Amino acid sequence: MPSPIGHALAGLIVHVLSARDASERSSVPRALLMAGAATAPDLDLLFGFVDGRNHHQAETHSIGAAALAAAVVWILARLLKWPRPAALGAFAGCAWLTHLILDYLGLDTHPPIGIMALWPFQPGYFKAPWTIFLDIGRTLEWATVRHDALAVGWEIVLLGPLLVASWRLRAPSEA
Repeated sequence: MPSPIGHALAGLIVHVLSARDASERSSVPRALLMAGAATAPDLDLLFGFVDGRNHHQAETHSIGAAALAAAVVWILARLLKWPRPAALGAFAGCAWLTHLILDYLGLDTHPPIGIMALWPFQPGYFKAPWTIFLDIGRTLEWATVRHDALAVGWEIVLLGPLLVASWRLRAPSEA
């Protein structure tokens, strides 16, 4: 499964592509919101500290959680009187969904294998038959750190150009 850096890059791509103008595209709070939404599903790793069970890649890695996140952002944006709260919520939900896509395409070595992508409609775990992204280890052993650095580098090689291309695509033409 990709690292938080890979997920944040995907969220930034959503931020850039969904911005309606240069001021929205340059908004740091909006960029942080999208990057945060794209990385948030992995907060389920913290649930294990509560009950000792592995909750990773379960309900938080689903379209149901993405819809819930979109609704929460929409409500908060309305309460805070941010511009375009419905659009902001929808785009935050899309950023959340990028997490599912990247994890679906990632190497998974921690059971249960796959993600619970269709929760609450279907409880099964889903995994692509081939992988694009490497897994991320969770120890501080030298071999794991070296592997994780390689995995992050690969994510930057794959997603960095997409971020740059999206920025150039959305930049106003100079005519």
